[in-house]
Amino acid sequence: MRVPTRRDWTREDLAAGIRSGDRRALARAISLVEDGDPLAYGVVADVYPHTGSAYSVGITGPPGVGKSTLVSALIRHVREQGKAVGVVSVDPSSPFTHGALLGDRIRLSDHFLDPEVFIRSMGTRGHLGGLAEATLQALLILDAAGKDLVFLETVGAGQSEVEIIGIADTVVLVLMPGSGDAVQALKAGIMEIPDVIAINKMDHPAAKTMLNEVRSILGLDRKRDWNPPIVLTEAVRGEQVPELWEKIAEHRSFLEQSGELEERRRANLAREVFAVAASRAGRHLERAVADDAELRRLLAEVQARELDPLTAVQEILEKVFRIHDGDSDGTRTS
Repeated sequence: MRVPTRRDWTREDLAAGIRSGDRRALARAISLVEDGDPLAYGVVADVYPHTGSAYSVGITGPPGVGKSTLVSALIRHVREQGKAVGVVSVDPSSPFTHGALLGDRIRLSDHFLDPEVFIRSMGTRGHLGGLAEATLQALLILDAAGKDLVFLETVGAGQSEVEIIGIADTVVLVLMPGSGDAVQALKAGIMEIPDVIAINKMDHPAAKTMLNEVRSILGLDRKRDWNPPIVLTEAVRGEQVPELWEKIAEHRSFLEQSGELEERRRANLAREVFAVAASRAGRHLERAVADDAELRRLLAEVQARELDPLTAVQEILEKVFRIHDGDSDGTRTS
């Protein structure tokens, strides 16, 4: 059988290659997804009926806490159990990576030669708003390729990273002793998303102190049916990694037995549909305004404080999308 080249992959070639787990097809399809190529939409549509089997684990936390090393150790552990693994490492903040493997992820190279492990690093490529969409599609592609597990790793724990790992079934927050900002974020409720917490570099003198502090913060929220467990780890040596995986597996069992896994996935997919629709509508709106002198004049009036923003929004929506805001009487007050 002739092997398709980079330029002549067809939609059928890619869909068939993905379903058979062909690494070249996976790489090409994810590149198309990342570039926003229209061919990617058809490919994802073709393989979508074959998704729903992979379990996704989001790994987030501040830079430098050892997330990539921990992911590498988790891969080693689950590969011993015979599981096929996909990894999507996402950098939502750097304009310089452009999809290249980041230096702090070099430990993942231990698994590059394993045919049952597929690793992809994704950068912003200048479109932060579309990165969550691209991550979801990459997850679907790896799911359709027969991966049992897909790790989604982000370099930070800000709002954009939260959006990206929001599509994961289980979210693991990785901290390390001394990462005071992360603890402050926990206190502020910014990181109320983790299902499991790993405190890495357990040999640090302040590790136990941090464990107690995080535990006390989590103890303030008694409304949750699932209490996030905290595991001390040393990723470089692989210490406590089996225990961390055990807690991830326990969370999966909790979701499955309570029916929340299906509910969470349905909510995540619905949220992504609205997010992608809003993102594309926003891009269409920006282009429409840029190409229309009358709409540009509306913006100029707002900037000159001659027209209030909400009235401008109403007029723009009416002209671009034929949407009438029923909460307004449609008249200017000028």
